[in-house]
Amino acid sequence: MHRLVQLTVRTWLKTHSQLEYWKGQFIEKLFSEFPTGQYENWEKCRSLFPHVKGAVSQRLESQVSIQQWTELLYRGAWYAQESGYITEFREMASKSRKYRLKIFGEESEETLNSTAILAEAYSLEGWWEKAERLEVQVMETRKTKLGADHPNTLTSMANLASTYWNQGRWEEAEQLEVQVMETRKTKLGADHPSTLISMANLAFTLKSSGRPSEAIDLLRACVSKQQRILGPGHPGAMSNSDTLLAWETRDLAIEA
Repeated sequence: MHRLVQLTVRTWLKTHSQLEYWKGQFIEKLFSEFPTGQYENWEKCRSLFPHVKGAVSQRLESQVSIQQWTELLYRGAWYAQESGYITEFREMASKSRKYRLKIFGEESEETLNSTAILAEAYSLEGWWEKAERLEVQVMETRKTKLGADHPNTLTSMANLASTYWNQGRWEEAEQLEVQVMETRKTKLGADHPSTLISMANLAFTLKSSGRPSEAIDLLRACVSKQQRILGPGHPGAMSNSDTLLAWETRDLAIEA
């Protein structure tokens, strides 16, 4: 639709007191159609993401519409993170958290989800202290509200471990990653995708802390399971497989 037509329609709707209703309808429809950012949803996310970007600047009055909007921005941030849209990632995560704090309070799971994804945006941009502060807050709150072995708490611990890793704090990262991996094995099973992510994360930490043999063995076991369970075309399986090949090639070259 041409911008002049858009402006004319918007003015007409405002004059006839229908603008807020149709903004709410737009958010509700998009909220119902736009999925979370998991790999299997990427195709649908890709087609709808331009509309989510358009929704970022909406100003809504209805409480229901605002709540749907904050969830929509959270999902949009999730997909933006996975797809490399760095600017959109931080903007959506930040706005989602800001308004969820007002609506739900600091300790609600909705707010914690948005806080966690904003911390990931900070990490991606190298703002480690900001990321760590938010991640510690999320982790401690979830430990208190959900328990130390709840899946969401474990995800928070894994995120904090990643921030430690990026700062070269290998020992702190390893302690958290071992705890997360072992708890996920017990709670979710040794072949669960989340457990496999934990294995890969720990392998990277072992490699960085100067224990290449342990790292290669662990990543090899992880890749074998990921390819069998998730499929060889899964982004995580492909990335870890490429890393494993590079590590093995480098070690062979050193031994030669």
